[in-house]
Amino acid sequence: MAQAASPTIDSLRVRAVRVPMQHPHQTAGGVVSESPLVLTDVITDNGIVGHSVVFAYTPAALKPTAELIQNLETLVKGESLAPIEIEQKLAKRFRLLGTQGLVGIALSAIDMALWDALARSHGTSLVRLLGGIEKPIPAYGAVGYDGVEGSAKVAGDWAERGFSGVKAKIGYPTVQEDVAVVRAMREAVGDAVAIMVDYNQSLTPSEAVQRLRVLDDEGLTWVEEPTLAHDYAGHALIARAAKTPIQCGENWWGPLDMQHAIDAQASDFMMADVMKIGGVTGWLRAAALAQTKGIRLSNHLWPEISAQLLCVTPTAHWLEYADWWNPIMSEPLQIKSGLALVGGATGTGVAWDEKAVERFSL
Repeated sequence: MAQAASPTIDSLRVRAVRVPMQHPHQTAGGVVSESPLVLTDVITDNGIVGHSVVFAYTPAALKPTAELIQNLETLVKGESLAPIEIEQKLAKRFRLLGTQGLVGIALSAIDMALWDALARSHGTSLVRLLGGIEKPIPAYGAVGYDGVEGSAKVAGDWAERGFSGVKAKIGYPTVQEDVAVVRAMREAVGDAVAIMVDYNQSLTPSEAVQRLRVLDDEGLTWVEEPTLAHDYAGHALIARAAKTPIQCGENWWGPLDMQHAIDAQASDFMMADVMKIGGVTGWLRAAALAQTKGIRLSNHLWPEISAQLLCVTPTAHWLEYADWWNPIMSEPLQIKSGLALVGGATGTGVAWDEKAVERFSL
């Protein structure tokens, strides 16, 4: 029997949007009130369309990121719909320039859209395409740099919605203020809800050791990025000194950064950002690295695609849930009783509400 021809890539459609957040996110560096997003569609010769979304962090990078992705069309046009093969081709092409920063974001945008198109071409979900089955994934909600009262309120709201974990940004002028926030959240959510905290790289290693000596008594599930993301030696020092597990990874670019962190024993838990780790292809490599060392792996953002990837991750831990781009999603990820449910999704679960996209497009 003759094998059906594989679809080939016909074109890319790339759009920049600015989506207002329903609840602006407070950080130590200011308020994040909108999501600057780039939407990528990979269109195949047989009409299959794969989707992906990436976050430009700042409006200043939004159009340059979109233009860079669009410029890569000439490198993938006419290629078979084979994500791993294309990832290898593009990695070689950008070896001298590097595959971090905007280049890394662009490559991941294409990779995620390719995997979505491939799953859709088979009429299935990413989970099933990768040989897995759908599983409920425990999810936690995010709390901003909102002070004692604000953090307690937001944490309580997440708990009332059924979430079994909450994570707050801390790094206040004193550790006593950090503790006050944690204790207020604990009072709001009760003992059954996990509490994580995120320092967003704001401390030196020695400062982190001093603060964690105090926080070690607060029953935290993890302390995230206490020092600079790529200071592997600094994080290793903190991890050795602290009883509370250290969590890192959202700012690592590609599996090689993760390998460096593993070699340094820099983090007890790890969390990959699918956009920065290299898309679906990069995530699968990162998940394999985590499995070899028995390291629990969570995600950073991208809940739709990340929930599916966690279903095929042997050491899957927590799903970080964010609803920042729900307004442009035709079917946002479903959360029930604090669990992410991916059953019934096609492709990666990313698809557009075109009317909303048009409304927020630049």
